[in-house]
Amino acid sequence: MKPLHFSLAIICFLMTFNSFSQEEKKEKRFKIHTVAFYNLENLFDTINDVTKFDERSPIMEIKADRAGIYKKKVNNMARVIADVGAGVTGNAPAIIGVCEIENRQVLVDLVNHPLLLAKDYGIIHYESPDVRGIDVALLYQKKLFKPTTHHSFELLIYDDVSRDQVMTRDQLLVSGELDGDLIHLIVNHWPSRSGGEARSRSKRVGAAKLNKRIIDSLQTKDPYAKIFTMGDLNDDPTNSSVKDVLKAEANKEDLDLKGIYNPFEKMFTDKGYGTTAYRDAWSLFDQIMMTKPLVETEDYTSYKFYKAGIYNKLYLTNKRGRYKGYPFRSFADGGFTNGFSDHFPVYVYLIKQVED
Repeated sequence: MKPLHFSLAIICFLMTFNSFSQEEKKEKRFKIHTVAFYNLENLFDTINDVTKFDERSPIMEIKADRAGIYKKKVNNMARVIADVGAGVTGNAPAIIGVCEIENRQVLVDLVNHPLLLAKDYGIIHYESPDVRGIDVALLYQKKLFKPTTHHSFELLIYDDVSRDQVMTRDQLLVSGELDGDLIHLIVNHWPSRSGGEARSRSKRVGAAKLNKRIIDSLQTKDPYAKIFTMGDLNDDPTNSSVKDVLKAEANKEDLDLKGIYNPFEKMFTDKGYGTTAYRDAWSLFDQIMMTKPLVETEDYTSYKFYKAGIYNKLYLTNKRGRYKGYPFRSFADGGFTNGFSDHFPVYVYLIKQVED
């Protein structure tokens, strides 16, 4: 197969390359879009919400120029979102799931930033029961994606020791049409490893079980449903929540009809790539997985998976010191670093053949 060539169209790039069949001489052209996920690392406003423990957020701990710092934080988040995938598609993500946001207003401020305003992003967001008020949400370019339904699913899990209910993030399901193709997207932010990985493991297994029930319900209605599940899972692709509960596969060839493909597993196991680092060890907590109809390559008349990646450009990494090479986070040691996030974004490219 010859190298890929890209030519700018009205709203997206068209991929142009020779047919997959050597006997076919006719050139094929493809649209390409980015679907992404990004942990925005404590994108909180400067207003104390008495219904939440948001005073524990890093920006509320800063005593001077909170408004100026908030503006810089929004600017940095907008810069990254505008950049993800743009080098290939000529556009920001068509759809991007986000987490660690406080409320809808911070997203309104984000999508109205000058770097993103022309993209005309819509917002789908629900308030979650998380104690600190941390939520997930979906942003989408209105000209490319048309939501039809959306719903928030509460995660009912309990602490293994106290047996108290753990108030954590809901899982967001959004269904809609991407250029006429029906797809489903689940946005996650699974419970953290606070207290240790082993002690907190059952909470993420519980989150995975809820995720699997959502996927199963969609596949019961349509076994060929095109489903993405994305998020900061606080687990690697090899952990039991992903491998044993979701039964995600690293190889497309191993998928059954209702199987789930995880393109990030081999990045982690074979290449040692990660999206966040702690104590000199990399974790690949941020993942985008998908069901089999998105990875079947016999027919590109509808959108199919092309490639996955971690957006770890140099400007998103620490340049010096003990954390050199780590994600350049926004907040550290009680102050604002003018960084970005303690997680790198992840993305997948989708392609669809353009009819002549």
